[in-house]
Amino acid sequence: MTGRLNYVLDDQIGYLLRRVTQRHLAIFNEAIPVVTTTQFAVIARLVQLGPMSQNLLGRETAMDAATIKGVVDRLSREGLVSTTPDPDDKRRLTVMLTPAGAALFDNQVATALNISDKTLAPLTADERAQLISLMSKLT
Repeated sequence: MTGRLNYVLDDQIGYLLRRVTQRHLAIFNEAIPVVTTTQFAVIARLVQLGPMSQNLLGRETAMDAATIKGVVDRLSREGLVSTTPDPDDKRRLTVMLTPAGAALFDNQVATALNISDKTLAPLTADERAQLISLMSKLT
């Protein structure tokens, strides 16, 4: 019974993270409806690091193999990325941005930065920096 008395849902990290994520997703979906947050993360990572294997791209975007495959397949169908077999290992795919994918990023990067700003709007600049630092420690 004492555990029941000590458990307040509103104080639980998982619950709070989910609520913050829901808020962020709503802001993102309204501002950039053409791709999802996971699709944008893939595009952003390819802009940052260049072409890479689908497996590495999954690790670089914190997605498991099945998820990254689905995201890459959707982005490929939309013409935002392309894939080619790795010349050294035909089972491995290399993923790269297409000109349309690069243009989407270039056209939306300011909006994406604004989305992060809106997500963090209730916090002061010092609180924002502290939150980012603390969240980074948890990853």
